[in-house]
Amino acid sequence: MKELKHLNKYFKKYWKKLVIGILITIIARVFQLVLPTYVNKSISVLENTIGSTLTKGEGEDLLLQYILIIIAAALLSGFFTFLMRQTIINVSRHIEFDLKNEVFDHYQRLSLSFYKQNRTGDLMNRISEDINQVRLYSGPAIMYGMQTLTLFVCLIPLMFIKAPTLAMYTLLPLPILSVLIYQISKVIHKRSTVVQEYLSSLSTFTQEVFSGVSVIKAYSLEPQTNTDIGVLALEGKEKSMNLAKVNAWFFPLMILLIGISNLFVIYIGGKQYINGEIGVGLIAEFVLYVNMLTWPVAIVGWLTSIIQRAEASQKRINAFLKEQPSIKNTVEERTPIFGKIEFKNVSFTYEDTNITALKNISFTIENGETVAIIGKTGSGKSTILDLISRLYDVSSGEILIDNKPINHLNLINLREGIGAVPQDAFLFSDSIKNNIKFGKENATDDEVITVAKKAVVHKNISDFAGGYDTVLGERGITLSGGQKQRVSIARALLKNPNIYLFDDCLSAVDTETEEEILNNLKTASKNRTTLIVSHRVSSAKNASKILVLEDGKLIQEGTHKQLNSVNGYYKELYKNQLLEKEN
Repeated sequence: MKELKHLNKYFKKYWKKLVIGILITIIARVFQLVLPTYVNKSISVLENTIGSTLTKGEGEDLLLQYILIIIAAALLSGFFTFLMRQTIINVSRHIEFDLKNEVFDHYQRLSLSFYKQNRTGDLMNRISEDINQVRLYSGPAIMYGMQTLTLFVCLIPLMFIKAPTLAMYTLLPLPILSVLIYQISKVIHKRSTVVQEYLSSLSTFTQEVFSGVSVIKAYSLEPQTNTDIGVLALEGKEKSMNLAKVNAWFFPLMILLIGISNLFVIYIGGKQYINGEIGVGLIAEFVLYVNMLTWPVAIVGWLTSIIQRAEASQKRINAFLKEQPSIKNTVEERTPIFGKIEFKNVSFTYEDTNITALKNISFTIENGETVAIIGKTGSGKSTILDLISRLYDVSSGEILIDNKPINHLNLINLREGIGAVPQDAFLFSDSIKNNIKFGKENATDDEVITVAKKAVVHKNISDFAGGYDTVLGERGITLSGGQKQRVSIARALLKNPNIYLFDDCLSAVDTETEEEILNNLKTASKNRTTLIVSHRVSSAKNASKILVLEDGKLIQEGTHKQLNSVNGYYKELYKNQLLEKEN
């Protein structure tokens, strides 16, 4: 159970509620122990009344008194059992809440490279199914475990006090049961881990199918997808059945051994009764004791299974929580961002692919300057923007923001000072208004409309039946590619940062709309450092500086006029795009 030690901090946090819950559990079980004793006494009253030791009136009075005590004890036991669930189960829900928040906070701290190496389905399974298994351990397992322990501690000594020989034979099957449970639990642990890993694979597959359903339909891949999910489901069934087969041994074994205990009670107790050593009421009392032990003993198997599953799940959670973000905030004090950017001999290689995206790049962008970055696909344009946002750290060289090394800046302040529009515009499944306000949560409706007009998307939004309150589908699927890009631009404009990063965010709009947006951006980003990545010269020609990249190297730098006056990549690209426009 070493992996479950991670939960100790939560048990410490809620120790008062747990202690109260444990005390209530003990009280509930003590009241339950009253029942067999007074059943014994009731039967003794009947024997004494029939044997004329007691008068009929005395016997009836005593019998009624004992029955009322039995009823009161049962009601009190039930009441405290209810309170027990209200305390211990509630604690498990609090722990579930805290653990999910811990995992989610850790998700947010991890770097972009982590998400490239892990699948969404697996990450979702850890925060849902795995944590649910841990919750069962932190609540129901503790509750039923304390019930079982309390009964064993109170009941077994009581049985030996009342009838040592009968108690010995009655409890004889229990050590055998303990050994069997121990052996089976080891197998359960291994198979539980396999099942949890499979559930992650299934979650990943289904999540990818739902996200890529348009591609599946476009290529008529439904039959193949059904076949794949069928194979995966069959594999999962086999793994789950292997676990279920082991779990299936528990209850039959327990019922068998409890049955043997009952036979011992009847046979040994019967012999002692015949010999005049005990009364028939004590036999009835022991039968009740054995049946009271039936559920606690049976629950040992269930508890073992729960603990083994929780151990397997917590191990997966711990492995993830041990992951350290490659990008760390090393500065606590605030470091405001103004906008000067300088690259000094920067090279960068992606760890996951080992592709060198930038090779010894150097340039300077002054505060308030607008710079365009041009180049072929894979030339390193987007990588420059990612490095400025510090989504990655450079492999060699140095990036300076406002003359300070980028890793000497407060990471939160750095990103707060940047308004980024990615190449693949991402919108949340929320209203269009809230998607734009993601850049500034307290923005007014007028501010939202103003930036939407600047991004030339206001008319499109107004045409929707719900207007700005239109709720988008997952990943903004309700909108076209160009509309998503323009909503993302509006989001960045609303943030009003000191640095704008536009990563080929006009690729899905026509040239006329592009020209209008660029003119609006020129006004909106005045006195703001702006970087525009594009494949089109039309997006770059009005920039105060243009950087031309090829295979990760900076091959040209200058204004549109300067670059178009010399033979090179930029002049050739401009000439080709002019011909395309004319055609």
